[in-house]
Amino acid sequence: MNTAILQPIINSPELPKYIQKLTEIYQYEQKKRTAFYNLITEDDKAEFINGKAIFHSPVKKKHSDALDFLQTLVSPYVRLNKLGRVYVEKLMIELSRNSYEPDLCFFEQKRVKQFDEEQMLFPAPDFIVEIISKSTEKNDRGIKFTDYAQHQVKEYWIIDPNKKTLEQYLLSHGIYELNLKSHDGEVESKVIKGFRIPIKSIFSETENLKTLQTIITKP
Repeated sequence: MNTAILQPIINSPELPKYIQKLTEIYQYEQKKRTAFYNLITEDDKAEFINGKAIFHSPVKKKHSDALDFLQTLVSPYVRLNKLGRVYVEKLMIELSRNSYEPDLCFFEQKRVKQFDEEQMLFPAPDFIVEIISKSTEKNDRGIKFTDYAQHQVKEYWIIDPNKKTLEQYLLSHGIYELNLKSHDGEVESKVIKGFRIPIKSIFSETENLKTLQTIITKP
């Protein structure tokens, strides 16, 4: 937390009034979030950010392909190695203020065992991937970038299907540091142990199938 921003408020004689007002705003937001949960259905791609419900439009093919190719690689790897569980798009992540449906997320095995079969709201994952589009990039690089870090998501990938690039951010002292940005070469996850893939396998079906074969047949 950047306490320097709060210092003028802390030093103000009106501090109690500020606290009361902020509490009222937060409580009102949480009532709206409850209403949001009651409103959305399984068919909706929706998030609750800073007191507002955001409904997403259908994605373009290149976005869907990148997500499908990545899931095709990471899901079998995680399951074969009994590392945890991968979820895609529709899983609602509930953080302290906001609620998100990441494109892809991963929970370590010890955490998955704590989940209930009927559970619909989940804590911050260990690893998140967002595939950016023109309509989502601001939030993916803005409030989500900050929120995921503050809630200890240890690794965050931002994938751009237009430029066919991947950015890998790793959590360090509560903030994300860029570890890799590339359209070529390989990326190795620091959270999903041993998961290493060519970046092109996220954007090319041919490369994807080659990499998938390696994952499935690897001893």
